Amino acid sequence: DQVNISDAQVMVEFENGNLNFTFPNPKNVSEFSITLFKGHEKKEICALHWTKEKVFLKSNVSYCQAQNSGNSTTFILKNLEKKHIDIYTYYLEIFLPPPYIDCCLKETYLYIPDKEDCSSHGLLLWIIIGLIIFAISCVCCAVAYCLRNKNQKCESSSHEYNSEYMPMAAVNAAKKPRI
Repeated sequence: DQVNISDAQVMVEFENGNLNFTFPNPKNVSEFSITLFKGHEKKEICALHWTKEKVFLKSNVSYCQAQNSGNSTTFILKNLEKKHIDIYTYYLEIFLPPPYIDCCLKETYLYIPDKEDCSSHGLLLWIIIGLIIFAISCVCCAVAYCLRNKNQKCESSSHEYNSEYMPMAAVNAAKKPRI
């Protein structure tokens, strides 16, 4: 029975607004710890210590929560914001059986887009589209107004000055004499 940590795969899932990092628990081990660190300075944010008798969960920040099932350990990062962008490193320590083993499982860079940026860009886009539509409408109305005025001037001038016929007033029909 040898401890095998070479095939430890970290599974990263984004579910319901939470980011889940799941690690398979090492086989043939009676005591181990998995710790999640943030940044190059390796600030501990979440940890889980497992023994056959008990599981100890530790979180140093409000946005990290650790869970353990029989076969795996999951770190859940909740309510992530732009300030949480950083490198996250996972360390595994095996205490029992001897010898003590300490290894880095994986490093993951986490990028979170800012929610406010998305909404402000969307609002700005709609404002620009609205202004463009308004400008196009104004130009179309101005062109239509100019064309209408031009047509009215042409019609009135053609009837008054260039007419071959003399304008006549309406006349009642002549009455026939009765005999």
